[in-house]
Amino acid sequence: QELVRRRPMSPPRPSGREISSKNLERFLSNLLFVSLFTGLPYSMKQAGFPLGILLLLCVAYITDYSIILLIKTGNLSGTNTYQALVNKAYGFAGYLILSTLQFLYPFVAMISYNIIAGDTLTKVFQRILGVGPDNLLIDRHVIIVCVTVIFTLPLSLYRDISKLGKVSFISLILTIVILVIVIIRAATLGSYIPKTENAWVFARSNAVQAIGVMSFAFICHHNSFLIYVSLEEPTLSNWTRITHASVLFAVFISVVFAACGYVTFTGDTEGDIFENYCRDDDLATFGRFCYGITVILTFPIECFVTREVIANVFFGGNLTTIPHAAVTVIVVAVATSISLVHDCLGIVLELNGVFSATPLVFIIPTACYLKLSGERWTHPDNLISTSILAVGVLVMTAGFVMSILYPQECSHGKEMLYCFPGNTSLYNSTFINTSILD
Repeated sequence: QELVRRRPMSPPRPSGREISSKNLERFLSNLLFVSLFTGLPYSMKQAGFPLGILLLLCVAYITDYSIILLIKTGNLSGTNTYQALVNKAYGFAGYLILSTLQFLYPFVAMISYNIIAGDTLTKVFQRILGVGPDNLLIDRHVIIVCVTVIFTLPLSLYRDISKLGKVSFISLILTIVILVIVIIRAATLGSYIPKTENAWVFARSNAVQAIGVMSFAFICHHNSFLIYVSLEEPTLSNWTRITHASVLFAVFISVVFAACGYVTFTGDTEGDIFENYCRDDDLATFGRFCYGITVILTFPIECFVTREVIANVFFGGNLTTIPHAAVTVIVVAVATSISLVHDCLGIVLELNGVFSATPLVFIIPTACYLKLSGERWTHPDNLISTSILAVGVLVMTAGFVMSILYPQECSHGKEMLYCFPGNTSLYNSTFINTSILD
């Protein structure tokens, strides 16, 4: 009761240039869907297309609700970081669990971004005249190392997240370009790709794992407090408006992308949709280039969060110049090393969605609110929070069991059967439509 009566604490203003509300809408939208949205068609394959669309809308609603609930609970308890909020609600044990999850999600996302960069950019360079099969530019290991040294590591060394706002906006524009390409290819290739058996069944047995992939694509809870304190006016009403606008935009893009991607390839859909397009498809190659740029620009945001968690747990929240650089280099180096030896994106999305994203989206925000709110159990927020919490526990438990019993196959790096020259109808369609667009 005392917490309910207490006036919410105003969060401290961050040092450096603040992000305007207008930029925050773009920034949060980018965080919500640009990172790993190419896995959404794959989640349709797992869940069944009709059920997959319904689940995607449900995950979007829960994301919107829990992001707002997270900041509301922080204001209620007088805390201004995710870790402080969980510590207030569940003590040091809760703090350690949250810190582990808050580190694992963006860290695994960094690994995923490297895998995507290696997959997409090698296929881009293959289309450059003079780049032969023995050229280093088509070796995914070389690409990942070069991208890390030249781009992602220098960007990750920034100390102020607000400096990444313009970078994220560029990534957002490229995302829209990618969406247009996927829509065009759905119209031009869809009728030539053989549809798999039972492609349109309502539901499939891997629906729970699909929720994990969707949660992975939407989650930005680990960044929410960092973004909130960067608002020019850090109020709950302002945050609610920005969150609604961002999630609405994100879910529209996500539904269109998931539908177009799955309709094109149905049961052949890969964890990264660009793995499905033929290597000689120049329009898809341009899409791969755009997507490679988006993940390069999004990588530093996740690195910022992993570094922040390490700073809070081991350094009291402050990193001087040398430790800041050292922690950044170590985190980026470890993520890069793992991505060099593992190349199956679908499995990474699935496991990180179940073990990291689901607790961060479904379980922890609602559990903290139920612990700290002081409202009667019949209050609407308590009823909704209890329902979301129960769903989160179910998804996490069932997703873990399904991942062990039915591990997903990965055909990474293989040219799809419909891309071989013998399939003249598809080859000519791709060539003709690309030529017209050019």
